[in-house]
Amino acid sequence: MKVYQTNEIKNIALLGSKGSGKTTLAEAMLYECGVIKRRGTIDAKNTVSDYFPVEKEYGYSVFSTVFYAEFLGKKLNVIDCPGADDFVGSAITALSVTDTGLIVINGQYGVEVGTQNIFRTTASLKKPVIFAMNQLDGEKADYDNVLEQMKEIFGSKVVPIQYPLTCGPGFNAMIDVLLMKKYSWGPDGGVPTIEEIPAEEMEKAKELHQQLVEAAAENDETLMEKFFDQGHLTEDEMREGIRKGLVDRSIFPVFCVSAEKDMGVRRMMEFLGNVVPFVEDMPAPIDANGEEVKPDSNGPLSLYVFKTTVEPHIGEVSYFKVMSGTLTPGVDLENISRGSKERFAQINCVCGQIKTPADKLCAGDIGATVKMKDVRTGNTLNEKGCTYSYDDYIKYPAPKYQRAVRPVTESDAEKLSAILTRMHEEDPTWVVEQSKELKQTILSGQGEFHLRTLKWRVENNDKLAIVYEEPKIPYRETITKAARADYRHKKQSGGAGQFGEVHLIIEPYVEGEPVPDTYKFGGQEFKMNVRDTQEIPLDWGGKLVVHNCIVGGAIDARFIPAIVKGLMDRMEQGPLTGSYARDVRVCIYDGKMHPVDSNEISFRLAGRNAFSEAFRNANPKILEPVYDVDVMVPADVMGDVMSDLQGRRAIIMGMASENGFEKLSAKVPLKEMASYSTALSSITGGRSSFTMKFASYELVPSDVQEKLLKAYAEENNEE
Repeated sequence: MKVYQTNEIKNIALLGSKGSGKTTLAEAMLYECGVIKRRGTIDAKNTVSDYFPVEKEYGYSVFSTVFYAEFLGKKLNVIDCPGADDFVGSAITALSVTDTGLIVINGQYGVEVGTQNIFRTTASLKKPVIFAMNQLDGEKADYDNVLEQMKEIFGSKVVPIQYPLTCGPGFNAMIDVLLMKKYSWGPDGGVPTIEEIPAEEMEKAKELHQQLVEAAAENDETLMEKFFDQGHLTEDEMREGIRKGLVDRSIFPVFCVSAEKDMGVRRMMEFLGNVVPFVEDMPAPIDANGEEVKPDSNGPLSLYVFKTTVEPHIGEVSYFKVMSGTLTPGVDLENISRGSKERFAQINCVCGQIKTPADKLCAGDIGATVKMKDVRTGNTLNEKGCTYSYDDYIKYPAPKYQRAVRPVTESDAEKLSAILTRMHEEDPTWVVEQSKELKQTILSGQGEFHLRTLKWRVENNDKLAIVYEEPKIPYRETITKAARADYRHKKQSGGAGQFGEVHLIIEPYVEGEPVPDTYKFGGQEFKMNVRDTQEIPLDWGGKLVVHNCIVGGAIDARFIPAIVKGLMDRMEQGPLTGSYARDVRVCIYDGKMHPVDSNEISFRLAGRNAFSEAFRNANPKILEPVYDVDVMVPADVMGDVMSDLQGRRAIIMGMASENGFEKLSAKVPLKEMASYSTALSSITGGRSSFTMKFASYELVPSDVQEKLLKAYAEENNEE
């Protein structure tokens, strides 16, 4: 195929909510460009995009699909992204390596929560946006209402390029106010009939054309002056003004299409080819070292691997963007991220599962290669001497749904671990953690469907049966008052014995609070004389602070580290429920030792048991993780969502209106969030979304603590 230069390449992310029709639109785009001779359908399971078995099983996109189209002498690289909120990672990845977002709006249901979330991502990444209002042939299609909603949510920068003459099953014509022509189609769509605008539509068309001219002129002083002088712009001048407006995000054009009937798609493609910014029109990305990476074909060769996957009949495929330089087959590159070397035996342009060999790929282009030795998603590959690095180039949202996972057959644990590692490399929003604390493998994702998809793939592709369970909660234990205890460890069984006695006082640790000179217990005073202090920051949060207050050599200094180890034993497995303990201050003030029988193990055991006894007497409490939760919800189901949250022990922190939706902010215990994504989807019909972020550890209510203590006691009795 032809080699395209950087100034002939445009990269586009195809985005939108689930059910908006992106996969069908992708088929129409490929058909119009001559890439495919016949359009596939989702029902027939023969589309270019959804070619993985799991996608055919579920009937909608799970993975992003890369395809290219040669159109008007340009190369359009398009990444078709899943619409479900659970797979938002694919959309974020696609936007990070493309230059323009083409957001598909369902003309029947308007702007959905998922659409808003995607638009926010485009704003944070400063990417141009074009809207395609699809399904205008649907029974409930309402162009005017949806356009008004878009302007209300996305602002006055939303500018129609076209409007339909009628919506619903009769949709077959529209007015293009950029070209000032009428487009109409026969029942099978395809090539339009282009005519002059009817007289009855001319006034409306001229008004919208004038709005478009003004929006285009706003982005260029020369055009603005010409507009004021002449009152109009040429077609080429309008294209240039719109292109600059797209780069500045000061204009969001709206197109009308019926992807299923292939109406309006070719006209939209013409706009993509003629007006959408080229790679070199966009601001150059900044790498991890703060260096600007210009898309220069003559610059140092540098690639960013944005996706890896195992594909049917092919094996491992690595998708990359040429950030700088020109890539040719047979080149050797250094994997900066992993310290290895890779040879690119072949390079391909991609159209779904079809890979076409390429002679070279210039800066800004997107391609794929197969069977790399040691390449993972997010890796940087450079020619020798190039210092570019793209570590953490893409920022993914925090997970919001967790399950503990284990194989049905325990002996398959190692095999499952390898599969999950591979899955994470394919989709970084699948996060795997081997929790030492919970003694579980915790799998985190963006929602129930996200994790259900992984389970389907493991069981059907890898033939390994797995079980999902509700994960244990990482509770913490702490104390609320001071307590004293002593413990003597004594063991004599022939030969050398064991002896160690430790007296200690514990109390809650508060940052910056001094150690009291005197403690009182049972009418007796205990004076403290601090000789040495250890502050131990705990991996799980909080601190253990240990003061050595031994006087008169009651315990030799060499045994203090052993006592501290005993304390840490109990901090790692709290006396109440076996959870980690935190924020405790310990004063070791007395004890006894034996000249022959005392050793480190004796004092470790004495310290551990003295600490356990004191902990139980210090009014211990269980802490639970509490998360900040923000829910975006339509106003008509606000009350139901709020009631559900309150039933989850949530504290509502605030409410606000945001772009046509209500935003609920709350603090919710993690325990109550286990099934929240499923419940929220059920309550709102899938029209809501939420984010959650760890906030703090808080005391559990007394009734909850009693249940936890009882459950822990029963578990230990069974063991």
